[in-house]
Amino acid sequence: MITIREGSSPREDQHWTITRQHVSLRNMATNYSPSSSSPSSASSSLTIDEESNPLTLSWRGVNVYAKPAAGGSGQRRRTGASTHSSELRILKNVTGVCRPGELLAIMGASGAGKTTLLNVLTYRNNHKLRITGDLFVNGRRVDPDTLTSRSAYVQQDDLFIGLITVREQLIFQAALRMDRHLTHGERLARVDQVIMDLGLSGCEHTRIGTQGLDRKLSGGEIRRLNFACEVLTNPALLFCDEPTSGLDSFLAQNVVSMMKGMAEKGKTVLSTIHQPSSEVYAMFDRVLLMAEGRVAFLGNPDEALLFFSKLGVACPAQYNPADYFINQLSVEPGRRAACLVHIASVCDAFEVSREGEAVIDDVLANEGASLQQLDSNSLHSGPAEGVASRSPYKSSWTTQFQWVLWRSWLETRREPQIIRVRFLQILAMAVLLGFMYRQDGPLLNVASVNGGLFVLLCNMTFQNATMVINSFCSQKELFLREHHNGMYRADVYFLAKNLVDGPFFTFYAVLYTSIYYFLVGFSADVDRYLVCVLTAVLVTWCALSFGYFLSCVSPSVNVALLLLAPFLLVFMLLGGYLLNVRSVSPVMKAVQYLSWFSYGHEVLMVNQWAGVVNITCAAASKCYPDGEAILQQLNFSATGVGPDFACLCGLILGYRSLAFLCFHLRAARSKPRR
Repeated sequence: MITIREGSSPREDQHWTITRQHVSLRNMATNYSPSSSSPSSASSSLTIDEESNPLTLSWRGVNVYAKPAAGGSGQRRRTGASTHSSELRILKNVTGVCRPGELLAIMGASGAGKTTLLNVLTYRNNHKLRITGDLFVNGRRVDPDTLTSRSAYVQQDDLFIGLITVREQLIFQAALRMDRHLTHGERLARVDQVIMDLGLSGCEHTRIGTQGLDRKLSGGEIRRLNFACEVLTNPALLFCDEPTSGLDSFLAQNVVSMMKGMAEKGKTVLSTIHQPSSEVYAMFDRVLLMAEGRVAFLGNPDEALLFFSKLGVACPAQYNPADYFINQLSVEPGRRAACLVHIASVCDAFEVSREGEAVIDDVLANEGASLQQLDSNSLHSGPAEGVASRSPYKSSWTTQFQWVLWRSWLETRREPQIIRVRFLQILAMAVLLGFMYRQDGPLLNVASVNGGLFVLLCNMTFQNATMVINSFCSQKELFLREHHNGMYRADVYFLAKNLVDGPFFTFYAVLYTSIYYFLVGFSADVDRYLVCVLTAVLVTWCALSFGYFLSCVSPSVNVALLLLAPFLLVFMLLGGYLLNVRSVSPVMKAVQYLSWFSYGHEVLMVNQWAGVVNITCAAASKCYPDGEAILQQLNFSATGVGPDFACLCGLILGYRSLAFLCFHLRAARSKPRR
């Protein structure tokens, strides 16, 4: 759970009041009128979802089981509600409905199943669960892609690129999530309107910042930015996961007021919420009370008071009903057995009550609803896209690539660690190691020269592989969220990141090698220098490709870094400098083909010593008559340089392809299935 700083800044109080919020919500997601003050309003024709049919969402008999830690089936079975005894039942025959024009609040104590139910309804985070039940929208079963195209999910935690501004974030979202038939000017007009409606004008040009490091926005601004990203498309169905957590009472009331305003315009709004105030509770059209994975009540707030009153546990006057209901449905320490009996009696009573039967009737009515209001295409983006647009993506591949590349470039260009710290690190390491291995005078220390060449390979590997793991792994959660929201494909993100990172890492490899090469005093021949630079670049790309591979197969940055060390140690030992590879086992010789150290080492050694005669050695070093003797000792040959370059290129493509395959599979596996 992300901790958000409470309180509002002065600019928040200026730009976001309750009165203004009610006025602005009436205009949200509608066309600009000709009299609008916006310069682009005259040509704007934003009809995003305005003419689409409202959506009724219902779910029946939903059961959720936590899979066994080991030995369980890897597939979700949907026949029957029985489970293995080792499975933990989280949701128990949950049934409900949310209609257009309603704001439904899902409430309950911690562990009641609120978030699990929301995840089931949104097809998220379900890959470790076994789920049974039915989900319908306007009489039609829905799949994840269909639901994504017409819904939005405001999640509790905030995942943003901290180096871009609020306005840039909304422009990026508008470019990839709004209907493709809209012009760029119309998208910008929609961004302007959302910024104004949600009171983000005072911080629209402020960088978002990173949570816990350099957060530039207040908690209220971050939460409103979360909402702004989702309401850009004016979704017909809106899910919210505890949108008021971490906010003070004023901001919480304004957030719920905004959700209420969207519901009043015919949207279907569902939200989990944790202990709302009495003022916030009064705004809900209907409440769903959950306890121990069961439905304790579903109906309007007044009916809830009457229902609990009939059970003999009426809410006292001047008492917050939300707090009272949650207390009644909580398990108190030391009274677990009695509390579970009381909760079961409440849930059983609701099932046979008039309100419970009304819910069943509404659910069955929705499952048999006439399809006149929802044809085979109307669940998708809009009328202009037709049958061929069943993809959850609102924009074309080229548009996705253009905008993801744009954001990646902004992020890299503004990252001080990449631009400044990395540059200073390269200079410091090149100068320090260059002087350590420097060859002064006509006498050569062959061992130092060979060691200097191998250190070059090591630096090109360790620095770059670690760097790409830290940068790529840290954004996988953001990618998975945006990918699930139907913003862009996995190949788009992967290719854009590679294209943006490539030039920077290549430049640093050339810079480091150039300084290091001449400081050490390697061969002054220009051709040999260029070969050394090319080899360093190829080794850098191999390390980057392997870093991408480990990033894609690892669940976190720490795991990827833990895997990196043993792999690179083995590859380094098989490079031929620290170990005589002719003495290793056949299995390890096979692994040698996966090591770029062996290919890069041979190229650098041949490049340095081929054609060198009459070596004059330093007194304290082992002497060789010529360069050929050095190469023979290492079993290197000038004829192997061409194949070495080919193998380096092959490793780059091979590791990069494996990385993309794992990345694509992870993205597909994270996509919920029913």
